[in-house]
Amino acid sequence: MPLALLALAIGAFGIGTTEFVIMGLLPEVAGDFGVSIPTAGFLVTGYALGVMFGAPLMTVLGTRVSRKRMLMMLMGLFIVGNLLSAVAPSFTVMLIGRVVASLAHGAFFGIGSVVAADLVAPDKKAGAIAMMFTGLTVANVVGVPLGTLIGQSAGWRVTFAVVAVLGVVGLAGIARLVPEMPRAEGVRLRHELAAFKNAQVLLAMAMTVLGFGGVFAAITYIAPMMTHVAGFADGSVTWLLVLFGLGMVGGNLVGGKYADRALMPMLYVSLGALAVVLALFTVTAHNKVLAAVTIVLIGALGFATVPPLQKRVLDQAHGAPTLASAVNIGAFNLGNALSAWLGGLVIAAGAGYTAPNRVGAALAAGALFLAVLSAALERRDTASGAAGAPSAVVAGGTPAERQAAVQR
Repeated sequence: MPLALLALAIGAFGIGTTEFVIMGLLPEVAGDFGVSIPTAGFLVTGYALGVMFGAPLMTVLGTRVSRKRMLMMLMGLFIVGNLLSAVAPSFTVMLIGRVVASLAHGAFFGIGSVVAADLVAPDKKAGAIAMMFTGLTVANVVGVPLGTLIGQSAGWRVTFAVVAVLGVVGLAGIARLVPEMPRAEGVRLRHELAAFKNAQVLLAMAMTVLGFGGVFAAITYIAPMMTHVAGFADGSVTWLLVLFGLGMVGGNLVGGKYADRALMPMLYVSLGALAVVLALFTVTAHNKVLAAVTIVLIGALGFATVPPLQKRVLDQAHGAPTLASAVNIGAFNLGNALSAWLGGLVIAAGAGYTAPNRVGAALAAGALFLAVLSAALERRDTASGAAGAPSAVVAGGTPAERQAAVQR
């Protein structure tokens, strides 16, 4: 794997840290600005919305810029947003800083996925994407707990200043290690938009929304579930989230490795197992040991879907994958928001703190259904193409001619 992937992973580490560390610092931020915890929660919501809308917006704005330069500009935006948060004199200014930083998120991972895939041989593309996303997963194991500790001991402003420094390191790494990669000739915005006419691209994005939504249906409510149902102390939630992060790291690497060998089977296994494990979590959540093990499995199986889903979008949007790749990152955040809302509905309806696990299982099962449907449609289209090929060429031509006929 080329060193350029390390630079992308560092940038991903910083982005992952700033996205999730705010959750552990909400009481400190709310206290400093004199706002309620629910009001401070807009710092989380605002970031998520910024990712969803910023991913396509920033990608479109960067269509005439080289991918390396765009990555550098996005890291610059990320640095500015976090510095603004660190020195914010009011809650409104901090919210603006969070939104500014979030605008870099989706486009960075979307464009970074394309760059990572282009840096390696065709049979290593998913592994390269997974290597970049390792920065995001490691952020949940190291960056978020450490950032929370720094914020609680030295002040939350110091945390965001440190994250900005991480952005500077990532920017320097991209400038030094990522090669200049010329844009594909003739690719314009209309070509990028045309990818969304492909049903397979839309199906892959729908799988992303449902599959990752299944994970966050459970994890969003992990604190009340573990303290009220499993019987953990409040202070144990941080370490349970570290276990979740460790599962994410392992699942991401395994998903990248096996997606390069058999992408769709990897999705079948990970999504199917995720649905089963989430369903079982309604039972295992009542036992401390089983609950801890289940949390690791949810992290592993959930993130095992990320490299194959991202590669699936790149493969299906071939020729103009940048915008589709970025929008798929927004789809992850849409899944997070959707599942958190649905999980809150079932809890509010009196179904209990384990009810979001059943919601998650249903969402993951829906993603599995879409994966099977996607593969079936692909086989049908391939068979139709083969049936329409000239019989003389298919029967008697060279292997290259037969392949060309099938593709036509």
